[in-house]
Amino acid sequence: MIMPRGEPLLMPVNPLFIVASLAAGLAVNMLPLGRVVWTPDVLMLLLVFWGVHQPLRIGMGVAFVLGLCMDVSQSALLGQHALSYTVLSFAAIAIHRRLLWFSVPSQSLQVLPLFVLAHAIELLLRMASGGIFPGMWSFLAPLLEAMLWPLASWVLLAPQRRPPDRDQNRPL
Repeated sequence: MIMPRGEPLLMPVNPLFIVASLAAGLAVNMLPLGRVVWTPDVLMLLLVFWGVHQPLRIGMGVAFVLGLCMDVSQSALLGQHALSYTVLSFAAIAIHRRLLWFSVPSQSLQVLPLFVLAHAIELLLRMASGGIFPGMWSFLAPLLEAMLWPLASWVLLAPQRRPPDRDQNRPL
């Protein structure tokens, strides 16, 4: 892939860093903070980020397993989060080449429909199974996730931006 002009080359990502970030996102989602409906889903944000930046490592299978973990932890309809995370991961992988050409603020506008779609799937499944409508504040969560995209990009790409060991014989 040809790098956009002015962007530095990134070092390879450590697979343990990906696993640690997803585990941290799962732990944040499992915190018993009295789940407010407008709270952003951190794991959803991380799945989209790694689906865009590392589509060969984080795919729909990982999203499905993490969705099942979220279903069990929230005592939700089994498969509710799994389906929405899987659809979200598929959509992120489908647009990953196009998305990387945009600047980070533009990327947040591009991933907003993905977050809206995932939350709409969760809401429709909840309503179809006899749940109650959580209120209009639930539409704020995808906006907050899109607003967190630049912060997530800066934090999660920081380890890859560190300069390699200087060597007189290395051209980069």
